[in-house]
Amino acid sequence: MFKDLLRRMIGVILLGSLVGIGFLSPVRDYVKLPESVTIFEGQNSIQSLPAGTSIQQEENEIYTTAKESEKIVSIQAKTSGDRMATLEAASFPIKKMDVKVLSDLKVVPGGQSIGVKLNTLGVLIVGHHLVNTNSGKQSPGEIADIQVGDIITKINGKDIKKMGDVSPFVRESGESQKPLDVTIIRDGKSLHKTLKPLQDKNDQSYRIGLYIRDSAAGVGTLTFYDPASFKYGALGHVISDMDTKKPIKVNDGEILGSTVTSIEKGSNGHPGEKLARFSNDQRVLGDISKNSPFGIFGRLNDKISNGSWNQPLPIALSDQVKEGPAKILTVVNGSKVREFDVDVISSVPQKFPATKGMVIKITDPELLKITGGIVQGMSGSPIIQNGRIIGAVTHVFVNDPTSGYGVHIEWMLDEAGINIYEERRQAS
Repeated sequence: MFKDLLRRMIGVILLGSLVGIGFLSPVRDYVKLPESVTIFEGQNSIQSLPAGTSIQQEENEIYTTAKESEKIVSIQAKTSGDRMATLEAASFPIKKMDVKVLSDLKVVPGGQSIGVKLNTLGVLIVGHHLVNTNSGKQSPGEIADIQVGDIITKINGKDIKKMGDVSPFVRESGESQKPLDVTIIRDGKSLHKTLKPLQDKNDQSYRIGLYIRDSAAGVGTLTFYDPASFKYGALGHVISDMDTKKPIKVNDGEILGSTVTSIEKGSNGHPGEKLARFSNDQRVLGDISKNSPFGIFGRLNDKISNGSWNQPLPIALSDQVKEGPAKILTVVNGSKVREFDVDVISSVPQKFPATKGMVIKITDPELLKITGGIVQGMSGSPIIQNGRIIGAVTHVFVNDPTSGYGVHIEWMLDEAGINIYEERRQAS
């Protein structure tokens, strides 16, 4: 009986010791250490170490600098590729850490105000209307089950690229009394609909009872461009049709220079707006090949200037972004790019693409006086922290115009066709 009691007491003591170890600061520091670290060539990764531990690299391309007094180690590599570092305590290895080194990448920050012209893939249905026929008011489009948000890509097997392509088919169908075979895209699927135009009793013309649109225009902000390939990214969010609220499927498009003429200041419950016009010279800066949740993307025709920020800057991955001071580049008057102070309130390290990775707050007194915070047209303004491009402004908080979301730059680069991870794999 005494032995059983002794075993129980020893068990309780051991259990208490194990639980207590979990509360020790060195153990907590050890648990916090990441399984892997990703850095760019020449950049540092600062890691906090438990007391009495050190890092030994297995390959001599990794350089570590330890500061025992601060219990931190700086990891740096000069060449791209995969490495391994071993965490040791009293000369015993206790944890291995993957060190992924990416090829050095620098892009030119934007900030310029740009005009955007998009041509849709086919023609977009934005509404129905009734045709006043001898049999009463009817909408042929609605009868044919063609819905708002559908995209007409073909009629009778022929490609439809603009609104002007539709009228000849409607007229011919009305006169021959043969219905139209209409190919539409709905939620990514191709469907066929039979559409019979009806004659308006007032002017005797044939109509399909649909409101359609083949283009869209607006203003935004350039985020970056790659000086080697001229690939660019802008806006930081998708362009949606104003009526259907659905993303616009892009056939082609172009970006032009834009001049900010005035600012409609934002307030709680009412987002502000940059009022701008296309530049007088109507010079095309580049094309638009993609409209995605992360912005618009394409290639510039040539280098474009933004004043003091013409030199390429390194980028920061999502896990390298820190809470604290940063800057944004944007235009508030004319075409001059200026820098303004912001704070990164929070940033979520992301392993997969996501549009809302940061929360930022405008702190610059001058910008707050001019705009009230983040306004429409500011989307795409690059965010710079510690000399690195970390992302772009995307959405404003409606009830707090001083704050809003930002998207991490690595996802915009990926959408632009600049895959930093793939480049690393090819180089290694």
